[in-house]
Amino acid sequence: MDAAKDTIRAQRVLTLPTRKTQMTLAQWPVQERPRERLLSQGPDALSDAELLALLLRHGGAGRDVVTLARQLICSFGSLRALLEADSSRLLDVPGLGPAKVAALKAMLTLAQRYLEAPLVREGVFSGSADVRRYLRQRLGGRHSEVFAAMLLDSQHRLLAFRELFHGTIDSAAVYPREVVRLVLRDNAAAIIFVHNHPSGVAEPSRSDVEITERLKQALCHLDVRVLDHMVVSATEVVSMAERGLI
Repeated sequence: MDAAKDTIRAQRVLTLPTRKTQMTLAQWPVQERPRERLLSQGPDALSDAELLALLLRHGGAGRDVVTLARQLICSFGSLRALLEADSSRLLDVPGLGPAKVAALKAMLTLAQRYLEAPLVREGVFSGSADVRRYLRQRLGGRHSEVFAAMLLDSQHRLLAFRELFHGTIDSAAVYPREVVRLVLRDNAAAIIFVHNHPSGVAEPSRSDVEITERLKQALCHLDVRVLDHMVVSATEVVSMAERGLI
């Protein structure tokens, strides 16, 4: 009787999954693989980890790529935090090499350009939902303050989005001469200033109003209109023009 129990226990041990016998993605049933499910059911049928796995392509180190993707999202806290992490930090993560990090950064840049496309093609106005969505995606998740400018042509179409100053932004840190140089270089006819509040509260401060006034005075001599100054958080974008602060 004891011998029979030992035999059963041995069989159970032999069937336990190990790193060497872990199923790879290629061994999954075809109908369960992310790529095939995306093509047959559409991208909405896939989780964040499965979509990320399609970019990463390979797992490595005994993990299938979906498992790697789940662990990355969990480790960074969210998909957004993962995609916005510095390349140097990503390269320190086991399982991520230069090819995978390059793919992640390329995907994020493509997404930014996709969101930017309607702004180039269509008229740009301070109340545009396209502008707000683009700015939330571009600056809403940043952990430090960024002061930027949307340079527009005479039809208020986007010429370029330029990040000007980084770090703690106050009236002493924003240099009008740098803004003037940028406007002249890109031949802009109008401008929308933008900066983010990493605190999550997108309320314009007294300093924001003072900065905007200084920049307006510097640009009025060039006949460049300041259309707005928008304050961005992860969840909202506040227009100073709509608040009557410009």
